[in-house]
Amino acid sequence: MKTLVLILLATLEVVAGSVLAQATKSPVAVSDLLKIKRANDVEISPDGQYAVYTVNSIIPSQDSKLDYNYRTRIWQIRLEGKDEAQLLDTSDANANAPAYSPSGELIAYTKTVKGQSQVFIYNRQSRQIRQLTSFRYGAANPKWSPDGKRLVFTTTIPLLGYIEDTLLNPGRTVPTWAGGKPGIRNDQNFRSYNVRPDPDGDLQSIKAYLSKNESDRKVKVFTRMQFQGEVATSSEIRLSHVFIVDTAEGAVPQEVTKGFYSFSNPCFIGNNRLAVTARVNEQLHPDDALEEQVYIFQTDGSGSSVLLAKPKTAYAVIAVSPSGKWLAYQQSFPGTVNVPTLHIIDCQAKTAAAYQFKLDRAMNRVRFTDDEKDLYFVAQQNGGACLYKANWVNGKFDKLTSENEGIIDYDVRNGRLVYAKTTVEDPSELFVNDVTGKNEVRLSALNTAWLAERKISVPEKVIFKNSAGLEVEAWIMKPVDFATNRKYPLLLNMHGGPASMWGPGDESMWHEFQYFCGKGIGVVYCNPRGSSGYGERFLKANISDWAAGPASDVLTALNKAIGQGWADTSQLLITGGSYAGYLTCWIIAHDHRFLAASAQRGVYDFHTLFGEGNVWRIIPRYYGGYPWNEKVRRVLDAQSPINYVKNIKTPLLIFSGDNDLRVGQTQSEMLFKSLKVLGKPVEYVQQPGASHEMVRSGDNRQRIDQMLRTYEFFMRYLLK
Repeated sequence: MKTLVLILLATLEVVAGSVLAQATKSPVAVSDLLKIKRANDVEISPDGQYAVYTVNSIIPSQDSKLDYNYRTRIWQIRLEGKDEAQLLDTSDANANAPAYSPSGELIAYTKTVKGQSQVFIYNRQSRQIRQLTSFRYGAANPKWSPDGKRLVFTTTIPLLGYIEDTLLNPGRTVPTWAGGKPGIRNDQNFRSYNVRPDPDGDLQSIKAYLSKNESDRKVKVFTRMQFQGEVATSSEIRLSHVFIVDTAEGAVPQEVTKGFYSFSNPCFIGNNRLAVTARVNEQLHPDDALEEQVYIFQTDGSGSSVLLAKPKTAYAVIAVSPSGKWLAYQQSFPGTVNVPTLHIIDCQAKTAAAYQFKLDRAMNRVRFTDDEKDLYFVAQQNGGACLYKANWVNGKFDKLTSENEGIIDYDVRNGRLVYAKTTVEDPSELFVNDVTGKNEVRLSALNTAWLAERKISVPEKVIFKNSAGLEVEAWIMKPVDFATNRKYPLLLNMHGGPASMWGPGDESMWHEFQYFCGKGIGVVYCNPRGSSGYGERFLKANISDWAAGPASDVLTALNKAIGQGWADTSQLLITGGSYAGYLTCWIIAHDHRFLAASAQRGVYDFHTLFGEGNVWRIIPRYYGGYPWNEKVRRVLDAQSPINYVKNIKTPLLIFSGDNDLRVGQTQSEMLFKSLKVLGKPVEYVQQPGASHEMVRSGDNRQRIDQMLRTYEFFMRYLLK
């Protein structure tokens, strides 16, 4: 009897302690955004004993108490034992792209110096750091040669700078493709004038004067089609080239690729060859050349050959096996909606047939095993970014991680896996596992300390069939401190893209979802037709239909959440950004049950998007033509939310960044002005200096402002 009493007392003590611990926890706060640390750029040392990785954190600004900056640093950790992670470079500059040398003695990485990314070398034994490159054009993404004597890197060079660079272009040749000012010979389009600029001089002097104004950025003269970047317009064409540099002191980078084209992702095939993704077309302007090829280059720049090329096709180098025999590449079809496919080819015997992986998902971050019998890759799937192991000889796949998680980056070597991932409980941590994926051990504690004091809402998956017969997945998140005897507001939150995907493994929305649940507002989100991660049929299901079909999917998800009985149907909210800003406005013009809405950086008029958005090609890709094609124009008019503003009754908060050229500002300004003229309840917030990524990787004070301003706007109506 005494033993039983003691057991009961101990049990009651544990339960009481658990209840007390839960009671002392608090919901995720908006300022917790500043505490989130994210691991990335994972690589295992050649001996399999260590891993190097980057950690991105947010730190207070030295210039203002209210502002915060991003900082990325490189860390190394022993994979066995309890040694603390070691910070490799303590300088203030952001450090990225760490890579072990084949011997494991050195680590190459990049760091910004005087506004340019340069390659640095860290000696693991002496812990000394030296700057390897001081290249005038910068250096990015360094990779070691198998013998450890050289590094390959990429850089971007302005077209006019390349023409005038007598080392890279000794003959000062000009492009063969046309692309300059109309009415001027091609060779004169790219030449500088050798006369004195004079506005009152002869025609050549006037031309020199006008050219000087362009070079001094007094004017921008556009002759190229893709003149809009992410945050600014530019008349400048930039070329991407590949360079090799010895690791010895004072080594000078040597050009591998040449010409007025662009090259990316060079991978060593042995010590003397490189597989490179190339965008080479002698007839087409770079803005028009969407096809890509795979080239094999000699590392001394002496020659090249085409390995993969086909009209209307884009090939991309993904990885090369350790021996240099096998090449993994991706194949896609530019200008169309498609899921890229993954292939393996014997790059030493070019005529060998390529092996294609039969998985209807986009496969990225490919790594060969040491024995080259298997490879690993990450695929977006059903709400997560899953890590796969594949035997490419027999075609067998093994999914190693859950769809409820998101693999951010990983490496495999010497029978070990090391990866950074997102979970429902934690936005980012580093883990080690064996190659079966069944013995996971957490290595880092980037976020565990502050998360131990937070209440977390766990999403519940629901699946339904939509009107097209496709299975759609949605997730419902109840407010923290949920009580069955209460009714709660419910927020329908939607993703952009439209070809993107949300789920429990998505790190970008972790904080926002938890924040609203912490404020007593339930959240429902789903992946409507047109989302990635569900195969090509699903991806193509919104072609010529950005509106009614996807809207019916997200509204069905909303109804599924309402059907659980805890949502207050008089307190429904809706929000979304980019394409989901579009969908938000489409829905509130056709469904009036929402109490308030927030649309961020959205698309509201297809005609305007074609002119001011740098993603203008999305129109022919999804709608099969251009606004001046009559049939296409009718569909674009019918599906542009701006044409339904008279039907909008829901109070609307609009956000845009004044440097957002992905969709442009006019979209938001037209919507705001139209609703104001109509006397509708609307407020427009413009973030100075912000790009399209304002709520994901933008200014942290603005990110917090956007979330708080949205919450405050919703509360104006929830509290009535």
